[in-house]
Amino acid sequence: MVGAYARPVENHSVPHSTPRTAAFFDLDKTVIAKSSTLTFSKSFYQGGLINRRAVLRTAYAQFVFLAGGADHDQMERMREYLSSLCRGWDVAQVREIVAETLHDLIDPIIYDEAASLIEEHHAAGRDVVIVSTSGAEVVEPIGELLGADRVVATRMVVGEDGRFTGEVEYYAYGPTKAEAVRELAASEGYDLERCYAYSDSATDVPMLSAVGHPYAVNPDRALRREATARDWPVLSFNRPVPLKQRLPVLTLPSRPVLAAVAAVGAAMATATLVWYTSRRKSTKPQLGLIGRTGRAARNARVWSQT
Repeated sequence: MVGAYARPVENHSVPHSTPRTAAFFDLDKTVIAKSSTLTFSKSFYQGGLINRRAVLRTAYAQFVFLAGGADHDQMERMREYLSSLCRGWDVAQVREIVAETLHDLIDPIIYDEAASLIEEHHAAGRDVVIVSTSGAEVVEPIGELLGADRVVATRMVVGEDGRFTGEVEYYAYGPTKAEAVRELAASEGYDLERCYAYSDSATDVPMLSAVGHPYAVNPDRALRREATARDWPVLSFNRPVPLKQRLPVLTLPSRPVLAAVAAVGAAMATATLVWYTSRRKSTKPQLGLIGRTGRAARNARVWSQT
């Protein structure tokens, strides 16, 4: 089943002959500081999809979610409400609104600690999989923004007219998340004992229990009790930082690239030295200038050799 719902985003593939590993991340309050679906309510209102009353109701739901998390009954009520709310929405319009407002709404609320963890897991050769109860139209673009390899998310039924029917095709919640993790492990060759999982909610205990390295992140009360009883590590993420402020770190060139840049710099410095030598007579001021350029060239050559 999960093959239809675990969408590849940016696959860092590893040969299947060796045991592979992955890090599974819940999204809301684990990677980002708010509910991903409810965060777009104002944009959906501006796009004409919901009315002012619905905006106020989703704002209240966001408050409840942030204040103390949501238990099973609250999540079920929220699912029923959102399913009925999106009935008749044009899917293409939803995706367009999300794409247009993604960076403005989601970028500023990504936890710096979560972004660093994603980088570390990728550096260790692990796939990163976002497993979220929110809808795929919201989660998939966020997964791409984060550099995730795959996304598992709730999917709504879409009618022949390209609009949501209000029915749920696949609900990524509770035990279903754990099933998705196990099915992905079977299809992708993940060694679950060496895999990692992160979540803030007790509803994700089945997913956390499915891997060898579970972590409770900003846990609700029930998950904190569970983590204490099972001796699971507890992490506190509290620094939302826009990804653009992390770009100098994320896009730092590799050592071969830096070496190539250094070599180019050395060549340019040498060419400058030759040009000055051929164009100018040897006077003391000019020699001083050439001497400084020559030292720059020698320094660049030494740098390129390190």
